[in-house]
Amino acid sequence: MTKLPNEAVQPPVIAPVLPPDTPVNLLNPVVLAYVGDAVFEIYVRQRLVAGRARKPHELHRAATRYVSAAAQAKLLTRWQPLLTEEEADIVRRGRNTKSGQPPKNADPADYRYATALECLVGYLYYHGAQERLEQLIGLAFEDIERVREEDKREQS
Repeated sequence: MTKLPNEAVQPPVIAPVLPPDTPVNLLNPVVLAYVGDAVFEIYVRQRLVAGRARKPHELHRAATRYVSAAAQAKLLTRWQPLLTEEEADIVRRGRNTKSGQPPKNADPADYRYATALECLVGYLYYHGAQERLEQLIGLAFEDIERVREEDKREQS
């Protein structure tokens, strides 16, 4: 990054940057979930865009199948047997945190599990565990990719 005179060098916007002397495991679970929500959304949007070209309204509709509280709660259930002890602890912290009122259309239990998922995503993001994030988030797309492969075979 080129530094102009009298200009501070800024880290990249999407790089995991924490305040100095702040260990990730001591961040408030709501803060981890706040960042995890954005990171999860970026991963989902990128996967959808990379999958095939679509119109913006189709992308939005497809994304809501992954980022809703119910979808995230269901995905976390799939993740749980795969989590390390440390990851499971982060999920517990996220699930048990007071994160505000759930949206009117969200089940409170689903909302707590969605917060837990987002907390884990934020935690992994700040740890720089990109490969692990991609592995876990890839499970959300596993069924869709399997159906696409079956469709390709049938059309051949």
